[in-house]
Amino acid sequence: MIISTLDWIIIIFFLILFAGIGIYVSKQAGKNSKAFFLSGRNMPWWLLGVSMVATTFAADTPGLVTQLVRQNGVSGNWVWWAMLLTGMLTVFFYAKLWRKSEITTDLEFYELRYSGKIAGYLRGFRAIYLGVIFNVITMAGVCLAGAKIANILLGISQGEMLLYSSIIVVIYSAFGGLKGVLITDFIQFIIAMVGSVWATIYIVNLPEIGGTSNLLAHVNVSDKLAFFPDFNNTEALVTMLIIPLAVQWWSTWYPGAEPGGGGYIAQRMLAAKDEKHATWATLFFNVAHYAIRPWPWIIVGLASLIVFPNLESINQTFPGLSASMQGEDVAYAAMMTYLPSGLIGIVLLSLIAAFMSTISTQLNWGSSYIVNDFYKRFLNPNATDKDEVLVGRVSTVALMICAALFSFFLQSAGEVLNLLLQIGAGTGLLFILRWFWSRINPYSEIAAMVISFVIAVFFFINGKLETPMVTIAGHWQLVFGVVITTIGWLIVTLMTKPANDDTLQSFNALIFGKHSKFKGFGMKILGFFSGVIGVYCTLFAIGNFIYGKTALAFGLLAITVICALVIIKSFKAESK
Repeated sequence: MIISTLDWIIIIFFLILFAGIGIYVSKQAGKNSKAFFLSGRNMPWWLLGVSMVATTFAADTPGLVTQLVRQNGVSGNWVWWAMLLTGMLTVFFYAKLWRKSEITTDLEFYELRYSGKIAGYLRGFRAIYLGVIFNVITMAGVCLAGAKIANILLGISQGEMLLYSSIIVVIYSAFGGLKGVLITDFIQFIIAMVGSVWATIYIVNLPEIGGTSNLLAHVNVSDKLAFFPDFNNTEALVTMLIIPLAVQWWSTWYPGAEPGGGGYIAQRMLAAKDEKHATWATLFFNVAHYAIRPWPWIIVGLASLIVFPNLESINQTFPGLSASMQGEDVAYAAMMTYLPSGLIGIVLLSLIAAFMSTISTQLNWGSSYIVNDFYKRFLNPNATDKDEVLVGRVSTVALMICAALFSFFLQSAGEVLNLLLQIGAGTGLLFILRWFWSRINPYSEIAAMVISFVIAVFFFINGKLETPMVTIAGHWQLVFGVVITTIGWLIVTLMTKPANDDTLQSFNALIFGKHSKFKGFGMKILGFFSGVIGVYCTLFAIGNFIYGKTALAFGLLAITVICALVIIKSFKAESK
């Protein structure tokens, strides 16, 4: 594959454009921390929703989906499809609550909901824990994926790729703040989707593939098409479907799918014009992320099984890949080498855009914690607006450097996913209940965080040892972490005192007003299930259209329409 002059022109033009956007909005973004991190709280739902989707389309996402498809077939995607339930919970129960809080970051919640000095200490600790440690791990995974793509498509090393891309993304993140991120996210999302869909169509029609019919009928692919794992295969059923749907979605904390909302999803909701815009933005995100976007990656993953039937065939085709760069997740980038000049420029740009949209959001979100919840709260309470923006920009650069360095210690997108899920295992139920169960207190959160982190670190180090101390399958490690952590924080909750009455009354008055906490729960639950069913029906309808099962696809779409009507009715009932 040869990168032509046209390809380079396309790539360089948009890189300059992204940097220019950050510089252009820097004056407005630099007014104060709210402008830098929340863009003045006047953002429309469609821009926020697209930004959420763009952020979750990271450089590692196509590789992760390809890895799951190659290893477990289409049904292997339930490991993240199950998180739709988390997203819909946020749509119907938490989006409005976050916007009502009027806080700058979701970590301010701690001193809004809890009382005493311990609430402030918890807020500061979580700022470093999430904004730095968790955030760096997430970005490192994205950096690794970007490096693998660059290594195959451009022939440059991991260090070179990270140096070049980091300069651009840091410029518009550090200068433009959230507004710069949102605008570039919108452009990057369009580029990313056009590139992935166009590339998929071209690849399916390669002589080696021979069109959709030949792809689906190929011996390497035909047994990978099922939407659900084989119900006669107990192990596959438990690991790929039962654990994600019965345990994972409500019990784990994962960026973009936090139970009860949180992270950069909460940041987008807090930046919305009002509660309705926050809700619609989150709904749009869940529909686009889970139902519409996955299929181009799934199809390329299936096609890769024909061109590269096993890992050895990839390594033989690309002998320059180092051991740390090898893995099933590089099959996506390997398939991109079959694209012609011009199109490869668009696809490369789409992957660069995916990388940048995720990294820029993570940088802005992480630095918001460092500035608002650590620096201003503990180090310099009298900080001026200029001080806050300066620290935000400096921390943006520092976070990027840390993530780039840590990426050299990781090996695959799947490894990062499992590590993040394990770190958050058992904490999810706490984040769901803390809005409504008054007994939950800072000690509950500390217990959940410490227990889950210790278990995750143990299993991570154990997996790196030549002779592991214990041998437990990854899915049972997750279940173990969920059970022990959940029991641990529940015991601590029952043994310690809740927040004082004044704090609880103030919190409830701000968030729920004069109404009961559980007002309209019936319609919200109905809307939740309608949202889940509707999105899954849309996802499988698109799949059945691709598989040529038109009648079934239209039937599923009819169910989607009914679910949409129920959702609209649910929203209207809640607004009364």
